[in-house]
Amino acid sequence: MQEKDFVSYEYKTVAVKAKDQARAMDMYEAFGWEITGSSASAIDCVTLSLKRDRKQKHKQELNKLERQAEATFDTINGLQRSKTRAAGIFSYLFGIVAALMFGGGMCLVMLFEGVPALVGGVVLGAAGLALCGVNYIIYLRLVAKKTREVLPVIDDNEEKLANILEKGNGLLRADLI
Repeated sequence: MQEKDFVSYEYKTVAVKAKDQARAMDMYEAFGWEITGSSASAIDCVTLSLKRDRKQKHKQELNKLERQAEATFDTINGLQRSKTRAAGIFSYLFGIVAALMFGGGMCLVMLFEGVPALVGGVVLGAAGLALCGVNYIIYLRLVAKKTREVLPVIDDNEEKLANILEKGNGLLRADLI
């Protein structure tokens, strides 16, 4: 009878955004994880199923590097979100004010009689409509400004993540030699 080598595995599931799936798969493979499956879980979210040999050498170092990589990965994603967060909040508030001005102009025209109310309502409505149109341009400029500020920090964190992944992969290769 033939003897088989028994390998015990540890298992892990990780939920990531669909847009980050490939990067997360590369990240976990650098620490010895093997992707056994992926499934869509929530809106714009994917669950990755992973397994790794329990008796892997340098396991403590790999776990430490994995935690550092996950923290850096989360930092990068947070910085990516921060590019549009403040601009989005400003844009919503500015749009609400512009829509209220537009509605106020309509109310002025419909509730009061006379030429002054008509002229005032048209002017107020036109100003509100103009502000609605300008809102998107302001949003784009705010996003561009924040992107210029955050991009060097994102690049530094991407480099840091790449170095961590190289260290993890180096530890795995040291086991194979």
